[in-house]
Amino acid sequence: MGEQATRRLTTAQAVLAFLTQQYVARDGQEAPFFAGCFGIFGHGNVAGIGQALQQTPELRYYQCRNEQAMVHTAAAYAKMKNRLQTLICTTSIGPGATNMITGAATATVNRLPVLLLPGDIFARRNVAPVLQQLESEHSQDFSVNDCFKPVSRYWDRINRPDQILTALPEAMRVLTDPADTGAVTLALPEDVQTEAYAYPSEFFHKRVWQVRRNRPDVAAVEQAAAWIRASRRPLIVAGGGVIYSEATESLGRFVEQTGIPVGETMAGKGSLCYDHPQSLGAIGATGTLAANRVAREADLVIGIGTRYSDFTTASKTAFQHPEVRFVNINVAAFDAAKHFALGLVGDARVTLDELASVLEGYHVDAAYEAETQRLHTAWDAEVERLYAIRHTPLPSQGELIGAVNELSDPQGVMVCAAGSLPGDLHKLWRARHPKNYHLEYGYSCMGYEIAGGLGVKMAAPERDVYVMVGDGSYLMLSAEIITSIQEGYKLIIVLLDNHGYKSIGSLSRSLGQEGFGTRYAYRQNGVLPSDAAGADVQTVPVDLAMNARSLGAHVIECAGYDDFTRALKAAQATDRTTVVYIQNDRFEGVPGYESWWDVPVAEVSEMPSVQAARTEWEAMRAKERYFL
Repeated sequence: MGEQATRRLTTAQAVLAFLTQQYVARDGQEAPFFAGCFGIFGHGNVAGIGQALQQTPELRYYQCRNEQAMVHTAAAYAKMKNRLQTLICTTSIGPGATNMITGAATATVNRLPVLLLPGDIFARRNVAPVLQQLESEHSQDFSVNDCFKPVSRYWDRINRPDQILTALPEAMRVLTDPADTGAVTLALPEDVQTEAYAYPSEFFHKRVWQVRRNRPDVAAVEQAAAWIRASRRPLIVAGGGVIYSEATESLGRFVEQTGIPVGETMAGKGSLCYDHPQSLGAIGATGTLAANRVAREADLVIGIGTRYSDFTTASKTAFQHPEVRFVNINVAAFDAAKHFALGLVGDARVTLDELASVLEGYHVDAAYEAETQRLHTAWDAEVERLYAIRHTPLPSQGELIGAVNELSDPQGVMVCAAGSLPGDLHKLWRARHPKNYHLEYGYSCMGYEIAGGLGVKMAAPERDVYVMVGDGSYLMLSAEIITSIQEGYKLIIVLLDNHGYKSIGSLSRSLGQEGFGTRYAYRQNGVLPSDAAGADVQTVPVDLAMNARSLGAHVIECAGYDDFTRALKAAQATDRTTVVYIQNDRFEGVPGYESWWDVPVAEVSEMPSVQAARTEWEAMRAKERYFL
């Protein structure tokens, strides 16, 4: 036998040489899995991954301003690409690495693939403790990167150059598995990154990872069909898995064939276009009147690609039929089994198509279909009513959402994540295509919005991207405006300013706590003013418009609704990232629609308002149930 061919590379060079040869294929469509690498350099990665990136031009390097933000950008990119492509993120050791932990959690909670390459402490310990090392008296095999373990789907520390020969294939297996994907963390000690090793040349050959459309068990499909035929009031809950598996057309055919109505989760919004007659819109704690009324009396719930978060189930109060049963279609057995469901473990698209074949000739009762379509029409009228509100002196959030929805490019993408905006958007946004509504709500991470918008624009540069963000999230993480301008990715950022945390202010008031600690205002008599003070407070004079200008954005300041609509039209014609700034009413909100979210109220309090809220909470808490 001849001697095996080798390539002598540093560990960092070998990591990138391997990653550039990884491809993903589904339905015969093949593409490189990694579209580039974000990074901020420090002593922990500059001579390793930094040097390797410098001599690997085929893997585009992107400069960013915040380590957490670059992971959000990568996750948003992966979401826009239906998890078939993502970005790499590298940092130095210590604070640079730990800044990524929030982003890692966001990606893993949302089942989105991102590859993180944080620098780590020296594998050879003779120079320890090094700068930024967290020491432990219990172990020398310990660093801040161990904090990534609970928020990563795969974690490894590369203490020898040859360990990447087994670690990298495992990382790719997880990243490309729809059921197991999330953040993958490979901690790279800064000395090991620079060490050379003779790697087998075949390690760097092109590899294509097939994303299979797994089929469910035949007997389970037949049993599910029998349950559907026996039901009187079936309801579909469409989650993000419908969109990731590109099953929206299959879902449309299925509901037209069967007449079964659809409620959508945050991640699943857009599974049906808003004007589809079987669409009831958002479901759950932030759901519509239509979806929540049908859910309450549904005797069979067909969950497709959903993990049944508390917002989707309204904290286990949404489904009140005494004999309700669940059929769950999901690539992950973990999610398919929830609520003691009949689990169809498989790809959403092929499972829907097979189920449709078995259900040939079945259609819901005409009276039930008529009822759901009346609710669909009634909800559409309610959205029109909320869009038409002209609240003064400051506009309401609902009417501003309406303006963005109606004036934005129909092929565009709206991006949001946290605060009161997601709940209102879930109810009110009229999704016109499967990618029109991009909400990060698995983790609801403040600061995701602008970084996530950048990832969406990078994944779909031909589309307009509208980032909707409140002042709270903006102040936490807005610096990627600079990156968007540097790289030429134009965003339209709609910045709503209500001088504080509007969402938690509203929640606090509902708990009898008067919005304590949620306003950006000066102290009064030594105490931070609550929402009970109304408008009679002196707000902190933060000039967010000027801040955005200082980052290089074009800024349009609006005095009211009419100004706002003109600004949206003008923003479409600008040549760079544009911020449309407007103040909105802190107290004017979109109603809830026969739903609830469990946030426990203090059991004892001297405040009558808290006592009253506790009484209401106890009444609703009694409606929560187990599905056994």
